Amino acid sequence: MPGSTVVSFGHYQPGRTVTNDELADRLGTSDAWIRERVGVRSRRVAAPSESVADMATAAAEAALRRSGYNAGDVDLVIVATCTAFDRMPGVACRVAERLGIAAPGAFDLNAACSGFSYALAAADHAIRADAATRAIVVGVDKMSDFLDWTDRSTCVIFGDAAGAAVVERAPAGIGPVVWGSDPAKGHCITLEAAGPGALPAVFRQEGQAVFRWATTALAPIAREACRRAGVDPADLGGVVTHQANVRIIEALARKIGATGAVIATDVTESGNTSAASIPLALSKLIERREIAAGAPVLLFGFGAGLTYAGQVISCP
Repeated sequence: MPGSTVVSFGHYQPGRTVTNDELADRLGTSDAWIRERVGVRSRRVAAPSESVADMATAAAEAALRRSGYNAGDVDLVIVATCTAFDRMPGVACRVAERLGIAAPGAFDLNAACSGFSYALAAADHAIRADAATRAIVVGVDKMSDFLDWTDRSTCVIFGDAAGAAVVERAPAGIGPVVWGSDPAKGHCITLEAAGPGALPAVFRQEGQAVFRWATTALAPIAREACRRAGVDPADLGGVVTHQANVRIIEALARKIGATGAVIATDVTESGNTSAASIPLALSKLIERREIAAGAPVLLFGFGAGLTYAGQVISCP
C-alpha cells in the first residue's frame, strides 16, 4: 500500500520574549518557583494584532521553502488549533489563500495539544487513500489571548507559536497512529465560552489531575505506537512529546524506555505552545542537526479532551 513521509518542518515564534522575571514581578512569585514547577525559563507572546492565521502562514511558508516545493505542488492543508477566534473561513483556508495554493482540500482540526499528531495522521490517511498527494500540516495556537494573566498557576506555563510539516506520498515514513481519548476527564482542561455576548473564554486547568494522568496512563500508549511502527523504543533517535512541562516530558521518556534518544525539551525556552509544541520542537532540533536524517522519531501529543495521539516518523 502507498504510504507517506514528512519532507520538511518549519516553525514560527513571535518576536516578544517574556521572561520569568517579568511575570514574577507582576504575579508575586519568582523565577525559581516557575522553573521548579514547569521548567519554563521564557516564552514568546504574540502582539495583539498578530493572529493565529498569521503565525500559521509563517510556519507553513518555512516548511514549504525547506521542502523545495512550491504552492502548486500542494493539494491539502490541515491546521490544528484550539485558539482561532473566527469560525469562518477556517484558518486552513486563510493559509492556503496567503500561500497561493489553488483549490486544495482545507480544514481545521481541534484536538488541543494533541492536534498536530491528529492532523499528521489525517494527512497520512488522506494520502494513503489517494485523496491527496502532498499536504501542509500546521499546529498553531495563540494561548495568550485566553489566559488569565493574574493566575500564576496557568499563565506562566504557556507561549504562542506555530509549527508546520510538508507531507507527501512515499514509501511509509509515518507509522500507524495510536490515538484516543479519556472524555470522563474532559473537565480537567477547559476553554469554554459562557454564551453569546459573554466575555471571552478563559483557559482553566486542573494541573495536578493532568499531571497524574500524563505520567501514569500515557507511556504504554506511546510504547504501542513504537510497536506498531516496528521500532524498539531503545532504537529511537528522538522523542518529541507535547511540551507540557519538563517533569512530564522526562517521566514519559523514562517510562517509554527511549534510552538512546534525543529528548525534546523546548518547553524551557518556548513554554507550552499547545498544538504547535511538537512541530516547533522538532523543527528546532532538525535545524541544529541534533537528530540524524532518517532516524526514527516518536511524536506523542496529549491534552484537552482529554486526548492523545502518537506515531513514529522518519526524521527528514
